Amino acid sequence: MKKVILTGLRPTGNLHIGHYFGAGINYIKYQDNYEFYLEIADIQALTDNFDNPEKVKKNITEITMDLLSIGLDPSKVNFFIQSKISEIAELTVIYSNLVTVSRLQRNPTVKTEIMQKKEIFGNNGESITYGFLGYPVSQAADITAFDGELVPVGDDQLPILEQCREIVRKFNSIYSEVLKEPEQILSNTTRVKGLDGNIKMGKSLNNAIYLIDSDEVIYKKIMSAVTDKSKIKKDDPADPNVCMVYYYHKLIGNKDNTDIVCMECKKGLRGCVDCKKQLIQEMISFLKPIRQKRKYYEQHPEIVENILKEGTFKAKAKAKEQLQKIKKAMKIDYYDF
Repeated sequence: MKKVILTGLRPTGNLHIGHYFGAGINYIKYQDNYEFYLEIADIQALTDNFDNPEKVKKNITEITMDLLSIGLDPSKVNFFIQSKISEIAELTVIYSNLVTVSRLQRNPTVKTEIMQKKEIFGNNGESITYGFLGYPVSQAADITAFDGELVPVGDDQLPILEQCREIVRKFNSIYSEVLKEPEQILSNTTRVKGLDGNIKMGKSLNNAIYLIDSDEVIYKKIMSAVTDKSKIKKDDPADPNVCMVYYYHKLIGNKDNTDIVCMECKKGLRGCVDCKKQLIQEMISFLKPIRQKRKYYEQHPEIVENILKEGTFKAKAKAKEQLQKIKKAMKIDYYDF
């Protein structure tokens, strides 16, 4: 039997090329080798979008179309909506008794995100909600609800997965060996940098190229990309390794082309504007088949809805069976009503 793999995406916006290279390419590989559950984590998106549920609702469809357009096959991947699986919520409550508040506050990932919120709101963390602090517990419920054995994660999410393993060990030691300790699959792709040179391409940083971006938007974004500041005149030699235009040439282009770009840049044979214009055409060509496929789903929203409905139905059945095993181990499966 295939091992169960589970991953999730928060529906807070469309996917960008950082998502594609950092996760999407791997998802395409996983779908052929594992029993694959892909969660649209709308409840977790509400932890910091609780005052804007319409944004979350809209992006459930948007992010699903993005995933389908990059090549995920709904006959191989169970797309499901987190809020439709009530078993996850029930497991979250059960697991909340197995972890202390102080342990959650010590989680490195949570700690970092709390510090970011303090910097944004400047109120000593008083804006931190119970739901936000406890989202590692919710993620443990996500994973174990489907008997998840493998979870794709980046380095920054490893503490969340370790917290899940701690909860699993605590549960198994108190009740019985029912839950599996999930293992991580680390992405073999480095995090994609932003147009501004930031180490991370992100929605909130306004430095991303999205899969749905039009030709005009791509043109404007790439023309604003950071290049070597020491290059003043067109024929000045420059360092391609500090240039985001060269960085994206390497990301989406072939080696022969990038070798030429690198050589011409170092020798001062290539101006930044011409280099950017070449990259614009390459980026448009790269995204064209993705956008064409997405257009089909945009024109047939009923297909997207059915994919979510069928995937959620299958996920619900799996989670229900798992919850029954967990309750039996806890001896709280009493009364049949």
